[in-house]
Amino acid sequence: MDLENSMVLYGSHGVCRVTGKVSRKFADREALYYVLEPVYGGTSTVFVPVDNPTLTAKMQKILSAEEIYRLIRSMPNEEPLWIEDDAKRKEAFQRILCSGDRVQLIRLIKTLYLRQQTRKEQHKKPCAEDERFFKEAERLLYEEFAYVLNIRQDQVVPFIFQQIQVEEKTSV
Repeated sequence: MDLENSMVLYGSHGVCRVTGKVSRKFADREALYYVLEPVYGGTSTVFVPVDNPTLTAKMQKILSAEEIYRLIRSMPNEEPLWIEDDAKRKEAFQRILCSGDRVQLIRLIKTLYLRQQTRKEQHKKPCAEDERFFKEAERLLYEEFAYVLNIRQDQVVPFIFQQIQVEEKTSV
């Protein structure tokens, strides 16, 4: 599969452009690497070993607009995935962020949003760890939505709400 000049979602780096392949020596080992340039934020370049199936599997094709619209329509039906045990929750949430699974990211965002609302009603501050997971999940999902839909990142949440309202009106 030739990935040069394609767009991918790569782990926690978000939407990246594959700019080519280069031969590099890291840790006394010469190997061929895909060169990924994150589209949003940061000036870092990511090097992914071509011969490492575990890492290349994290290079996911970005969604089409149609797939994003389908995801948005499914959002109200997604079940939260709260885990009471702090250590297990942290591990599960980290796994979701690394996986790039958009449905799981939506469930994570929904879970943490509802948790924030509950804590607010109880006059409690949000947990710092939950807040970090929430922001990272939003960033990953909304970067891809913004890129594919050709909108600014700050327009993604209003766009999602608008689409859900349209869907609710048409299904009534």
